[in-house]
Amino acid sequence: MVGVRLDTEEGRSVAATLLTREYPLLVADRFASNGPAAWTAFDEEVRRLHSRAYAPLRRDRIEARLCDPDGRVRASALAAWRNPPAQLVLIRCADWAPPVRERARRVLGRLVAKDPSRMLAELTPLVLRLGSREHGAWALEQLEAALSGRYSVLAARWRPGQPSTTWSRNSLTAPQRDEILGRLRRSGDLPTRRFAVRLTLESGRFGLREQALLAAGESDPLTARMWADALLAAMAATGPDDGTIDALLRARVPTARSAGVTALRGAGRAAEAGEHLTDRSELVRACARWLVRQDGGDPYARYRELLADPDRVTAYAVAGFAECAGREDGPLVRALLRHPVGAVRAAAVAGLRRLDTSHFELLLRPLLDDPCPAVAREVARGLHPLAHRLPPEWLAERMAPDRPTHTRRAAFRLLREQGGLPALRAAVSLLDVRDAPLRELAKSTLRAWDWAETLRPEGTARAPERP
Repeated sequence: MVGVRLDTEEGRSVAATLLTREYPLLVADRFASNGPAAWTAFDEEVRRLHSRAYAPLRRDRIEARLCDPDGRVRASALAAWRNPPAQLVLIRCADWAPPVRERARRVLGRLVAKDPSRMLAELTPLVLRLGSREHGAWALEQLEAALSGRYSVLAARWRPGQPSTTWSRNSLTAPQRDEILGRLRRSGDLPTRRFAVRLTLESGRFGLREQALLAAGESDPLTARMWADALLAAMAATGPDDGTIDALLRARVPTARSAGVTALRGAGRAAEAGEHLTDRSELVRACARWLVRQDGGDPYARYRELLADPDRVTAYAVAGFAECAGREDGPLVRALLRHPVGAVRAAAVAGLRRLDTSHFELLLRPLLDDPCPAVAREVARGLHPLAHRLPPEWLAERMAPDRPTHTRRAAFRLLREQGGLPALRAAVSLLDVRDAPLRELAKSTLRAWDWAETLRPEGTARAPERP
């Protein structure tokens, strides 16, 4: 969302500059590293500025004329320039005015047909963004047809001087489609990647192991899930494939790894599920516990065995144990609060919070001074609902400049939850601290502070609101 907001601001800024003074750059060059939001924001801002201008704005640039609020100006711009910016022509393909819309679609077909592989890859993010508009489905339908091997105006071969009625109806070749889809699957725009994966799966060009490798390298959970679901369905129909399962088990995204764990049962490899009980993902651990039970094992007993050995216990083993343990298991987790590894101590704190053990506050208070930042962070989360019970002066002591930054941050979060003058004093004392996140947290606290409530004399009631 941050990237979309920045692209939108960039589009508006360029529009304002283009309409009010000399602008030496091409808009396409300026937006080369921006997403589709920059183009749509530019288009909207040009019309907005024209509607609110007290004096005539510049209309000498093709980019401005293509976005002009006057439909006749937009139509003439499409007819006059030989190579207008393809992104703005694409936006005009969804124009509300039928003459502009029809002319833009003919122009876009000519532009794309000159270099289909490059142009379709560049325009796809914007096509997907415009697809939800009233007249935006046309470009999306043409794009899907072109990349699926069907005839599309966007894939038709065209030569200068050749009328549209004589375009050659040759669709993209298979190598061209593979090249474009490969570029789209590597796109930084998530909707584009998901769109490309859907078309790739529909084409059926990749074998199971190739798909598994693509799923394993995917960083987007939804996209990885698309690959994984397709692989599970294929293996259910054709039988398990060990290479495919192994690739899924090495995937970066939990959704793909969990699919690999699920597939172990069909491959007769359920005994391997125990190796994934300590996966870093809660989803994968849950799938592993299910498979262990299906194989007649007891995941709870395996976790207890790991936690009883200080040399074998890991943070994820503690997390997995807490996910299937009960309140009576609190003492076993509590013993790990003294473990030499900070990650294990932090997991033990999170586990105790999950188990809702007794004397939780008394157990955690000393750990706010833990030298491991992860432990202090988990302690602050655990004590957050109980912050009103903590002595403000005890928290204020941990705000001293000689304390570690992570301790000061954890104590300040608890003071913020308490509110009152101690929290106000703490926020003011942090305005010049060197740690930027802590400093910004203090500033945001002061910006949102209820000063009227603070300045009201103690013991006075708030005046009733008048009807």
